[in-house]
Amino acid sequence: DLTDITLFCQDWGGLIGLRLVAAYPERFAGLVIANTGLPTGSGMTPGFKAWLDISQNVPQMPIGAFVSGGSGRDLSPAEIAAYDAPFPDETYKEGARQFPMLVPVTPEHSSVAENLAAWKVLEAFDKPVITAFSDGDAITRGGEATFQSRIPGAKGQPHVTLKGGHFLQEDCPAEIVAVIDGLIRARG
Repeated sequence: DLTDITLFCQDWGGLIGLRLVAAYPERFAGLVIANTGLPTGSGMTPGFKAWLDISQNVPQMPIGAFVSGGSGRDLSPAEIAAYDAPFPDETYKEGARQFPMLVPVTPEHSSVAENLAAWKVLEAFDKPVITAFSDGDAITRGGEATFQSRIPGAKGQPHVTLKGGHFLQEDCPAEIVAVIDGLIRARG
């Protein structure tokens, strides 16, 4: 029975987590939203379109290399191997291939209605919301403006733009922790 939750959501954490916030807003005390979206079928960024095309068409899906390429720094061979480790061969990567297809970027997508319903709740969410998007993410760059303008709790908050790519946990982990910690401390 969790309450007083501070949610940090990045990438799929936003697509899943923000719908949880909408379903149980009373359980959440604040949000840090980073490099994610909550699309409602109105299209996609060129970066996401490229990722969607690659994910569906590349014969071999090098997960670790993709994470390295989406980061603002080159990952070491050991880090790349760690991202590859859960996928012994291509048959284990089908979930990773299907994830991009689950994002509602077209009006007829089956998740559009759920995301529209989530936005109705989020548009009344007045608890603190901080955006922490990066300057080098081709997939979500600029998405912070949507959250800042549509969620009342984002007004007047210390939003940040971080230096890095899509995978903030690799590019600027200390900075992300500082944003989360700052939100928790500001709440008292």
